[in-house]
Amino acid sequence: MHQIIKEHFPHITDHQLEQFSRLGDLYAEWNAQINVISRKDIDQLYTRHVLHSLGIVSVVRFRESLPNKTGGTRVLDVGTGGGFPGIPLAIMFPKTSFHLIDAIGKKIKVVDAVVEALGLTNVTTEHGRAEKVKGRFDFVVSRAVTNMPDFVSWVRNKIRKESCHNLKNGILYLKGGDLTEELKDFPKAQIYELEDVFEDPFFETKKVVHLPLK
Repeated sequence: MHQIIKEHFPHITDHQLEQFSRLGDLYAEWNAQINVISRKDIDQLYTRHVLHSLGIVSVVRFRESLPNKTGGTRVLDVGTGGGFPGIPLAIMFPKTSFHLIDAIGKKIKVVDAVVEALGLTNVTTEHGRAEKVKGRFDFVVSRAVTNMPDFVSWVRNKIRKESCHNLKNGILYLKGGDLTEELKDFPKAQIYELEDVFEDPFFETKKVVHLPLK
């Protein structure tokens, strides 16, 4: 199933493909102990979790280094759960720094184990709430952990001022369905339809929402 990643991202290296290929067994093993992915979804891991996470790549390519900044691009994954979208993005962008946070400690335990098994040196983790995270980030990513107004209130002060990408710094949110009501107070929000990127029926209502915050 990991070959679906190679089909959509033919430029990835053999090492990245090997890391992606290991996700299936790692999550099957850990999910049997700590339920971080729904039982019905574990067989669809590569489509519904890995490829879905990589939908963000269709919107922005994180830069390896940033002018006049130490540490390059920094990305915060809020409510990462079992490590999505952070871990697939960290594999795809090995020179971008990712900080994955979740309020549930046992989920971070799974994330730590997967990160260690894959040898991902560009990932740090934290058990806690987004409001308590220290530091500033170029982007905050997440998969539908709450409604956009509440999410914005959590992370508004976590964004670096200077933008160095084709998109302005802010939120990249993976969400589905009709977002008209939820985004009515955010006129700058841009919606990208993932059905235009991935052909699987799963993506028919899935979107990436970019909300600039600086």
